[in-house]
Formats: sequence, C-alpha cells, structure tokens
Amino acid sequence: MQNQASELKMEAVSRNPSNGELIKTYPFQSPEQVEKVLADNAVAARIWRSTSMEERVACYRRLAATFRRQSESLALLATSEMGKTLKASLGEVEKCASAVEWFAEHGPAILADEPAPVEGPDQVYVSFLPIGTVLGVMPWNFPFWQAMRAAGPIMLSGNGFILKHAPNVIGCAYALQEAYEASGFPKNLFINMVADNETVARAIEDPRVAAVTVTGSLRAGSAVASIAGRAAKRSLLELGGADPFIVLADANLDKAVEVGIEARFQNCGQVCLAAKRFILEKPIADEFIQKYVSAASKIKAGDPLDAATTIGPIARGDLRDGVHDQVVRSIAGGAKLLLGGNKIDGPGYFYQPTVLGGVEPGMAAFDEEVFGPVAAITVAENLDDAVRLANTSEFGLSGNLWTNDLTKAREIARRLETGGVFINGYTASNPRIPVGGVKKSGYGRELSHFGLREFVNAQGVWVKKV
Repeated sequence: MQNQASELKMEAVSRNPSNGELIKTYPFQSPEQVEKVLADNAVAARIWRSTSMEERVACYRRLAATFRRQSESLALLATSEMGKTLKASLGEVEKCASAVEWFAEHGPAILADEPAPVEGPDQVYVSFLPIGTVLGVMPWNFPFWQAMRAAGPIMLSGNGFILKHAPNVIGCAYALQEAYEASGFPKNLFINMVADNETVARAIEDPRVAAVTVTGSLRAGSAVASIAGRAAKRSLLELGGADPFIVLADANLDKAVEVGIEARFQNCGQVCLAAKRFILEKPIADEFIQKYVSAASKIKAGDPLDAATTIGPIARGDLRDGVHDQVVRSIAGGAKLLLGGNKIDGPGYFYQPTVLGGVEPGMAAFDEEVFGPVAAITVAENLDDAVRLANTSEFGLSGNLWTNDLTKAREIARRLETGGVFINGYTASNPRIPVGGVKKSGYGRELSHFGLREFVNAQGVWVKKV
C-alpha cells in the first residue's frame, strides 16, 4: 500500500477504511478546469440571484425528495468512503433532507425585508441580498451533512456554492452535485473543486469568490482565514473542539452514562461537536467511571455494513495513527488506561473503544482534539472546579452539562466558554439552532436564522417621503 500522505498530495484518493482497498482516485483539476469552475459558478450565481424565492423553495423541496429517493445509494457511498455504520449514513442522508425542508419552510420569512424601527413618515427597511459565490472547504466525517449544513442556508440566500471537499470523500461530493442538478437547480450552482491547497488559496483570492466557509482543523482554518483576510473576504470558521461533558453530583447517572457513550463514540468519535472531556464532580466520579467503562466495553467495532456493529473504522490510516499517538502521549503523561488503547489487528483502520482516567491539563487527551473513539475522564473537586476545568481549553465549540437542578444549569451555562450548551443531553446540530464556536474553535454561525443571514449583504434602504 502506498503512503497515504504522499497520495493526498498528488491526487484525491478514496479508500474503503474497513479494508484499506482503493475505491477511486481523482486527479486534481488543472488551472484551466479550476478557471471553468469559477466562471461557470459565477454565471449560475447570477441566474440564481434573480430567481424568485418561490422558485428557490421549489428547488429545495425537490432536493429533499431526491435525498430520500437516493437514500440507500448515498448511504452506501458514505459508508464505503469514510467508514460510518450504514445506519448512521442513512440517518445522515435523512438529516440532510429534513434540514433542506426546514430551510424551505422557514427561510423565506427570515430572508424577507425587515422593517427598521424609525419614527416618522419615512419607510426604512433592511434587505438581505446575496453576495455571490461562496467557497466551502469541508471535512470528511459527515460527507453529506457538513456540506449541506453550509450550502443549505448559503444557497437559499441566493448565493452560488463551490465545494472543496476532503480528498477521501470526493465520490460523495460528486453525488451531492448530481443531486442538485437532478433537483432543478441551475447547472453549476453547486459545483465541486477538486484541488490542492495552493489552488484553493488562489481561488479564495479570485474576485469571483465573495467569501469562504471552512469546517476543519485549526491549522486549515487559520490558513484559509489568513488568505481571506488579506483579500478582504468574509470568512466563517468552524474548527476543532474539546467539548466538556460535565456531570454534577445530583445528575441522573444512568442516563448520563447512556447518553455519554453515544456522545463520545458516535461516528467512531469523529465528530467536531462530540463530547471529548468527561468532567465529573468528585462524589459521583467512581460510580460514573465504573458504569461508563462497563458500557464502553460492550461497544462493537466491526464491519459498518453489519447491523450488529456499533462503530466502524477511523476514516484513514494516518488519522488512526494520530489518535493512537495521542493516547500513548497521554498515558506517558500520567493518564490511566481504563479500556482499550490500541489499534485492532487486521485489515482496515479500526481502533479499540478507549477510556482514559486521571486526565489533567497538560495531557494530550485534555489539551488537544482527539478525533477518534477515546473518552478522557477528569475528576473535579466541586462545581466551580468543574467549570474551571471545562474552560481550561483553547477550544470553545460546545459543551454538555448534567444536573437535575435546571435553574442552576442555566446559570452554569452562562459561565461556560462555548458556542453552545446542551443540558441533560448531548450536542446535536439542528437547523433550528446556530452552530459555531468561540476561542480557537472559530467564529460565525451556521444553521438557523444566523446561518441564513451569515453570507448576505444586509442592505439598509431609507425611503424619504416626498
């Protein structure tokens, strides 16, 4: 097998993470092909800008129907390219369809002209107008949902969308483009760019690109934001997370354990918004740990097409190596291995469900984003210490809080330095609420009315009475 890192520099490579077998390679587009992508999308965006909201909504409703009609083939593609269970892939496709329907139903009112509160006879309002082409640099962990989460509100607002997807899920990228075309959108309005980093940088600087949105690593986001800033382009960054899962002494422990397993190990732990640092108030720490390790030991890693499988493989071999390195460094730094902690022998990129105890600031499992099936457990002396530990992070994407005192929970939520807080549940992205982070988890918001208005020209109009 060739070295994956070198593969990714030469071309986009799709491998089945369950067995490491090559699915397909996609040569990076030539300068002439990239120029055509930019030009074609600019033309399509001008057509779409003048398309009525009623026509846009009709396209969105057809897109939802296309997702559902193709759900089985799309799900099989996602599972083969990035390794999530087939059940999870089917859920992802349905989530895309449901979100598209939500935007179709609620988007027109959110994007309608908004009167401004000005006294007197003059008429003052704000129009939310498209800005042109938005370039989306998207990750592989939710190959359909991540792209739709960005493109959904951006395109309903009247903009064009160029998708630069992760190199290992280009098949999913083209399936999305085909779904848009099959649903009656203008040709090339949603279009793929298969390119290396230098080409993407040049595209961001191109005057036909009005803005860029990135979901990915801190390194990638910082690089893109730097280029966009120099070109005076708007950008949105949804970057890494080390989300705390705080369990207080009065919480329902059995429910917290049950949800905490799903919150950490769904999608084989490859979720930006996943719970990663379990911060336990001391009086219940031992009981929670015992129950959590017991529950995690029942997780079954295996063939993602097998209905009995709980989690599939990590998406790439180099990513699995990185997760294992973080586990090794954490243990060397003093963490205790409570479960798992190693690669699973055999074909594919499987990793044992892993639980680390005694994790403290300064250890990799506490300070870094661990993008794999690894739960890090830290014990807090009391509530204030739990909040301190939760905020001791360069990230601030989301957080979970478990307590039966909901009045106290709302007060604690305001103290957490995160873009979202989920009380007695786990983080989930939903078109009704905004998604985004603070600190090094990024800026800007996707979904909800915030996402619909993120990439628009909020044009103030003042009509004087003659």
